[in-house]
Order: sequence, then C-alpha cells, then structure tokens
Amino acid sequence: MSYPTYQELLDRDDAPPGSSWGVFGSGNQLGTLNFIGPEQILDAVGLVRRGAVFNLDYPVNAFVPAPSGTRPAAVHHVFSNNPNHRDDWLDSFYLQSTSQIDSLRHIRHPTHGFYAGVPDDAIDTNTPDLGIQLVAERGILTRGVLLDVARYFDGIGRPIDLDSNQMITPEDLDAVARAQGVEFRQGDVLLIRTGWAPYFLSLSAEDRKNFPSRLRHPGLIQSAEMIEWLWDHRFAMVASDDSGVEAHPVRAESGLVDPDEPPAERGVQHNGMLHRPLIALLGLFLGELWNLDALAADCAADGTYEFLLSAKPLNVVGGVGSPPNAMAVK
Repeated sequence: MSYPTYQELLDRDDAPPGSSWGVFGSGNQLGTLNFIGPEQILDAVGLVRRGAVFNLDYPVNAFVPAPSGTRPAAVHHVFSNNPNHRDDWLDSFYLQSTSQIDSLRHIRHPTHGFYAGVPDDAIDTNTPDLGIQLVAERGILTRGVLLDVARYFDGIGRPIDLDSNQMITPEDLDAVARAQGVEFRQGDVLLIRTGWAPYFLSLSAEDRKNFPSRLRHPGLIQSAEMIEWLWDHRFAMVASDDSGVEAHPVRAESGLVDPDEPPAERGVQHNGMLHRPLIALLGLFLGELWNLDALAADCAADGTYEFLLSAKPLNVVGGVGSPPNAMAVK
C-alpha cells in the first residue's frame, strides 16, 4: 500500500494539514503502527542469527528523582496469606516514570485536539480511546534499527554535550546511517542512542533532585524538516535513551512555538515540542528512556545495526503510557 508523503499531508483539506487522520482507515487509532504488516514481521524474524537477547528496559524506579519532576517513586509492597505464599502490589506507579512508550492520548494538539479527532471527553480514566491497551493488544514485533549517534559523534571528535540541548538534525541521522551502513524500511522501529540516560543516572542524588529546575538534554531538533524526515521514512515508532526523544529546551525559532500560550504551572513545558505534531497529528509512537547501551556495544562489535524488536506494553485500558517490555534479538 502506498501512503502520502508529508508534503502531501500538509496539502490536505479533509483533515488537519500535516495529519495522518483517516490515512489508515476511518476511526483507526493505531497511527504509525499500521506500517507494520505480516511482511515486516516475517522480515524481522529472519534477522535473528545468534539468538542474542538484549533487554531495552530500565528498572522501575531507576529514574528517581524523575527528570520531569512530576513522577514520584513507586512503592513496592510484598505480603503473604500463609507462610508458603507471597503476593505484591505497587503504589504510586507512574507508567511513564522509567523506560516507556507514549500512547496517542499522551498529547493533544492545541488547535486540532487528540489524534484522529477523538473528543476530549473520551480521554478519561478507563475509557478506551487511544489508550495503551490498543498497543498491548496488537503488540509490536518488527525490524529495529539503531542509530548510535553518541558513538558516531565520539568517532568524529565532536562528542555530544549531554548537559545541553544539542539538536540532532536529519542530516546528522543520515550521516550516522551512512557510517553504519543502515538502510531504513517501512515499519522499522528507530532507536536513537545519545548516551543521555547513563549520564543522568551517573549524577549525584542532589543533582538529580535539582534537575527538573533546569531541565535540558540533547535530542531531535524541532523543525518541519525533522517531522517530514520521520514520516517519510515510515517508522512505526521512534525511541531514544533520553527523556523526550527531542531536545529540551525547545528550539525557539522552529515555528512550532505558540507565543500566546501560557506556561505550564508545573512539569515539562510542551509548547513548541515535536510531541504535538508527531503524536497528535501523525500518530507516531514515541519511546523514551530506553536502555540501549548493551545493544549498541554489540552492534558496534559485529557491525550489524538491525535486529528483531519486540515490545508489549501493559494492557491498561486507557493508559497514557507504559513500560515497553522491549527486547532486541540478533
């Protein structure tokens, strides 16, 4: 099946310009996961050569205090009904507090609303529209490709400044892909390694506690060119090892910032973020804080940056996000 280019989406008059609403069928709420079909799954299974498995999730509570400043630690309780039994539960478990996949109800567009025109009152506790259970029911099994941006920049003598909002451009991503010999295919899950998650985890407890007050990290540049690059490559999902996939603070001159939007009372300032056009308009799934170092080291060692990728988020009806439960197999 052929799909419109991003430039063609911008010319739409039957839906918000720059949106994929209706492209995958009326009422479809799976967004770019529709790029994965039986052909993509079969191709991905054929990539397994050694049976080497890589966990891509950090533990629950790894990022405490949280980079966003609004997600406290989960509290784990264990109990028993008799001496030979154990059971447990979690309190205060924020589903996006560690490695995560954002559902399409995570972000609405300030003008056009939630993906596919789902009304605001349909986004609530226990309502199904755009919930993470849609991803859980379908599952993600496809080809994964890693762009080791950190290793590439180290190699050319320009290490990423992990204490900055260094902007990664489409040209940067193309350069990394060329250096690694990576070619993209429809339905790929694109993994981007910046090295930021290990950097954050290496900070002192005090620095991590103060981090939300000066939130900054490298990531994808906010630009129309980046949005076009991501859509036109037909990625099913883009995941990275930083706190938002895109750089923060945002690029002021991107054209995505609304100067009249009041600042958020707390947490991340979403004004000007790629999250809005990517999630709410294109239905592109994003993953954050993924654990990519072991996989990256193996890819660098054997020169193979493609693999079978699986992810199965929690089946929480109406969930805004979930740990990915992701693995790569080579």
